[in-house]
Order: sequence, then C-alpha cells, then structure tokens
Amino acid sequence: MKNKTIGFIGAGNMARSLAGGLLANGWDRSRILLADPDAGQRQTMKELLGLAAYADNGAVTSQADVLLLAIKPQILKSVAMELAPAVQEKQPLVISIAAGIRTTDLQRWLGGKQAIVRAMPNTAALIGSGATGMIANDRVDAGGRDEAESILRSVGIAVWVKNEDQLDVVTALSGSGPAYFFLLMEALEQAAVEHGLGRETARLLTLETAFGAAKMALEGGEEPAQLRRRVTSPGGTTERAITVLEDAGIHAALRRAVTAAVERSRELADMFGGEQ
Repeated sequence: MKNKTIGFIGAGNMARSLAGGLLANGWDRSRILLADPDAGQRQTMKELLGLAAYADNGAVTSQADVLLLAIKPQILKSVAMELAPAVQEKQPLVISIAAGIRTTDLQRWLGGKQAIVRAMPNTAALIGSGATGMIANDRVDAGGRDEAESILRSVGIAVWVKNEDQLDVVTALSGSGPAYFFLLMEALEQAAVEHGLGRETARLLTLETAFGAAKMALEGGEEPAQLRRRVTSPGGTTERAITVLEDAGIHAALRRAVTAAVERSRELADMFGGEQ
C-alpha cells in the first residue's frame, strides 16, 4: 500500500491533516503529491510537510494511484470534469471528502466506470482524532477498500456504512457533531460565569469535564445511558440538573437537530449534484 502514490486535489486544512497523518504512519514523502491553485497553500505544504505541491491538477492526477478530492462541493463538478480524461487514462482509486456529493454524480463527471469511495471526515481529523464514515461504489474491490480505510484511519477512526443514504446521517452526527459539543461547552461556561466563576476557570473546568466524560465513555465499555445513571445519585445535584434538561426536551431537540442536518445534507446533494 505505501508504495503507491497518493495525489491530493486541494491543499486545505483537511488535506493537510490527512497528509500529515500519512507521513506519521510511515508513508514515503515522495509518494504524496498535492495540487492547489493557491500559491500560499502550496507554500505552506512545502514548508510544513516538505511535500511536492503543484498548481496544475493534471500534473498530480497523472501520477496518482489514489486520487483524493479535498475540495469544496460547489466546485467539485467543474474540477472533476476537467480531470476526467486523466482519470480515465490512469484509473486511480478516487476518494472524495466533498460533503454531499453522491458517488453517482461524481462517477458521471469523471467519465464513468470509476472506483470511488466517498468519505465524510470531521474537523477533529485536524488533531488526529477524527471520525469518518465511508461508502464505496461497486467498482471498489477489497484492496481498494483497505487502501481507503488505511488513509482515513491515519487521522482517527473510520467506519463503513451500509448505503449512501447513511452517509447523510454520518454528516449530521459526526460531521456536524463537534459543533453540538462546542455549543454545550459554550453554554456551560457561560452559566458558570453567571454564577460567579471567573471566565478562565469556568472554561478550564468545562473543557476538562468534557474531555473526562468522553474518555470515560471510550474506555469504560458501558453505554452512555449507564454511565449517566452511575454518576446521578438519587436526590443529588446531578439528578436535579438532569431533570431540568429532560423537562426542557433535550432529547427531542437533539433529534430535531440531527434530522435537520440530515435533510440539509440531502438538499446540498441535490443542489450540487443531479443532472444539471
């Protein structure tokens, strides 16, 4: 696997984190290539990671065994159609991390008969703690699935979903999910400040509490509901706080939030994909 050349189209934050993760996992620096029209992005990649960066997408595509599309969904159609001749000639495994773009649309733009993996990483990939959902089309063989999984696992966990519709749920859960937790942290910090804690103290306690809770959930082997029950003593402060949250409809609000994000993911797929 590591003797293959991976080419990134786009050299933004996610490409930077994936490339860095590959290097940390022993990937040969000479086999990681990047393309980006922004000279500043290319220079950053050269300085931070020592990687070859090109202005021309075709120069990377023509050398890539694995082609990773790390660009905005709004421009993916035009870029994919530009790359189609080189992709058809080289026949790389294509991995797209562009949110909302369905594999069928990408397949059409690239000229057809292409092995494609669609992946949805989240922003925690920037610190090596990402959570990624993946789906492969029927042209991706077992080796291709292993290759894609190896690349995405360089920045965190990676899981396969059963069908492409589920990737919209992944987008709503782990893709958008960091923002949900940040919002909760923001609210807890502000509540503590309003009750007299200093801002820095409130923030530190909030962040360490969030980190500790996540660590307990990851390492404890118990479901979140059981963990919650274990730290909620009858008649205590935690029970009263949880009662307030449940009476305020926190479960229903989170269900509505995830549903709204799923629907928006599908709207974006229709907006940027389709037969237009």
